[in-house]
Amino acid sequence: MALLPETARRVDLLVARAQAEGHAPSLALGVVRDGALAHVAVAGVQPHPDGDLQYRIGSITKTMTAVLVMQQRDAGRLALDDPLEEHLPGTPVGALTVRQLLGHASGLQREPDGHWWERTEGADLDTLLAGLTPAKIAHPPHRVYHYSNLAYGLLGGALERITGTPWADLVRERLLEPLGMRRTTYHPTEPYAPGYVVHPWHDTLREEPRTDTGAMAPAGQLWSTVEDLARWATFLADPDPALIDPATLTEMCAPVAISDLDSWTGGHGLGVELYRVGDRVYVGHGGSMPGYVAGLTVHRPTGTAVVDFANSYGLRGGHHISGLGRDVLTHVLDAEPPLPAPWRPSAPPAAEAAELAGHWWWMGLAHEFHVDAAGDLVGGPAGRAPLRFTPEGPDRWRGHAGSQHGEILTVIRDEAGTPVALDIATFVLTRTPHQTP
Repeated sequence: MALLPETARRVDLLVARAQAEGHAPSLALGVVRDGALAHVAVAGVQPHPDGDLQYRIGSITKTMTAVLVMQQRDAGRLALDDPLEEHLPGTPVGALTVRQLLGHASGLQREPDGHWWERTEGADLDTLLAGLTPAKIAHPPHRVYHYSNLAYGLLGGALERITGTPWADLVRERLLEPLGMRRTTYHPTEPYAPGYVVHPWHDTLREEPRTDTGAMAPAGQLWSTVEDLARWATFLADPDPALIDPATLTEMCAPVAISDLDSWTGGHGLGVELYRVGDRVYVGHGGSMPGYVAGLTVHRPTGTAVVDFANSYGLRGGHHISGLGRDVLTHVLDAEPPLPAPWRPSAPPAAEAAELAGHWWWMGLAHEFHVDAAGDLVGGPAGRAPLRFTPEGPDRWRGHAGSQHGEILTVIRDEAGTPVALDIATFVLTRTPHQTP
């Protein structure tokens, strides 16, 4: 569904302002809603951008590498707490775990040895591993958040050793082709935007090299378009179960490390960045390579997202490509909040569920439960996140939301078989405020 004209106009203005004030040769942005592009905004003429023009996406590549890792975890070929040694034996950093590497909590140094890997032709995996020393661990693991490109080179190497398939083939076969992302490629394919550095004093352009980063490719090699990255944003919001269990994607979006300890506005999950804007949390990733910046920002609860690119190494005037994406996404959600799902009457609930509905009490605090269309028991204290319990057996329910997620609710009955109490992980609720179970 297209944006309303006034919303689209505001998005176009934000993009035009970022391109003009940021001195970007070209800038392209797409708003994703309901699994499709709702609006494309472009600015600049070097070259004229559109939804099919390729830009380099840099570290957004890491989100795909992380999904590949989680696919292997779900298949039982690795565990998140495996030490790297199990999959890349013989390295001096082998005690670091897969989870720590995915979440930038390993303390591993940011870059590999040698020249600036993003701007030079890359080496193979054996050369990357040969450059490792114990000194590459810059901080004790999990002491502080420390972003590491090197970590993703090593994860890509582990994937290659586990699957016997080069990372480039793996990402194409397991993700890009199934999702129809035919314009997301390892090397640029026409039409693509050349990448530039803009001179700070006379606004001339210097074209940057388009490198093959070799063993570091899992950290930032790929090229994509507005249309293709919109498909990836849709996947991150609502993944295809044939590619990854949706519960696994949700697991990836839980924080491993907070990157902003002063205000908690940013963090990192298992391969995705987390951004808190007001009361909303967005997931995604920023990306940069010489001559390019890119952003991916997704609001999973509504399936709304923004993808954006520029073919300059950064933006001027206080503009930032990921910040632009967050601003646009916030504006769209504020201006056009999604309609609530329509209420529909339910079929009669099962007898056991029906007799548990209504008011219960714990320590003078009222809890109210109802039975939803799925037959779950839903509710709790007013004003708090609702609890959800799913039947697991006679008088036994399992928590699946809220503060009692994973806990067991046991129904206590009197001699006549009437429910008189609910035991939720030793917290006993009764039918009246001062009843003794």
